[in-house]
Amino acid sequence: MADSFMGKAATMEIPINSNGETLAEDDSLEQDLQQVMVSGPNLNETSVVSGGYGGPAGGIIPTSSIKGPAIRFNPQYVDRRSPPAPNSGYLLSFVSGSGMHHSNSNQNMSVEEANRGVAVEKLDSVKKWGINTYKCTKQMFSERFGRGSRTVDLELEAQIDVLRDTKRKYESVLRLTSALTSHFYNMVQTQQALGDTFADLSQKSPELRDEFGYNAETQKLLCRNGEALLGAINFFVSSINTLVNKTMEDTLMTIKLYEAARLEFDAYRADLEELSLGPRDAATMVRIEVSQQQYQVQRDKYERLRSDVTIKLKFLEENKVKVMHKQLLLFHNAISAYFAGNQQQLEQTLRQFNVKLKPPGSDKPSWLEES
Repeated sequence: MADSFMGKAATMEIPINSNGETLAEDDSLEQDLQQVMVSGPNLNETSVVSGGYGGPAGGIIPTSSIKGPAIRFNPQYVDRRSPPAPNSGYLLSFVSGSGMHHSNSNQNMSVEEANRGVAVEKLDSVKKWGINTYKCTKQMFSERFGRGSRTVDLELEAQIDVLRDTKRKYESVLRLTSALTSHFYNMVQTQQALGDTFADLSQKSPELRDEFGYNAETQKLLCRNGEALLGAINFFVSSINTLVNKTMEDTLMTIKLYEAARLEFDAYRADLEELSLGPRDAATMVRIEVSQQQYQVQRDKYERLRSDVTIKLKFLEENKVKVMHKQLLLFHNAISAYFAGNQQQLEQTLRQFNVKLKPPGSDKPSWLEES
């Protein structure tokens, strides 16, 4: 039916009037019709969907199977063998591939699955954190109110208490020596200003030139020795600060981790003991097995941190004795040489402990900074 219709449409069109009567053939009209059909758009790359009255729904006729020139349909001309069909029409449909939509949907599904996996992991981590926090809080309150037991290493706890007390005393030494440095620095600056004033007065007072000159030299000598002593004290303060705020603080941070691990270990131990005292049904046995695994993990963590604390306490004690032996000897020799007025011994002490002094005037701002 379609081939005969297309064949007739490509060769001849019969015009009819509104009453259904056949009109006379017109050569010029036929020529115009052929010219229009030849110059019409090429439909070889599309599909013609016929949706006429009484016809099969969704019938698609591929135009690549039609031989001959392309066809443009004119609503004024129809094939004589085709009965007039009311509300009949023709629709051009472009068939698009579904591969792109399929790949996009797969990508969207993979992204959604990845996001869902991340959300599940976060939810599990929050759940575990909540359970662990609840157990540790319960254990802490039980220990404070005397209802629960705790694991105690008497020897290690004693060493930790000694370290904390030592740190407090060393912080006091650091605070006092820092105050001594500040006061002594002000005294050295005052001696320098006083020596400059005496030197100026010796030039302007001829009758007291010698007396002002002697005092100016004395103050300048004291200022030089004071700067040397100030360098020794600053070196002492810097070493004590490193020992207290870095070495000891690092050991105390490990101790805090050890104490947190001890609390978790006792919390899971108490939970396992509570489950062991209950009924032994199937569900309880599963919970006991899971609790046993968690208890073992916390025990390994506790043992590892306890070993770390023991090692750090040992090395800290050795380092503290070595550092303080050197620094206390430096402090004593420098103070003794300064107040004895022995400049050579003071300089020898600084060389012995590799204390480098800043050049005079290095703390003063440059002329650019002053301007």
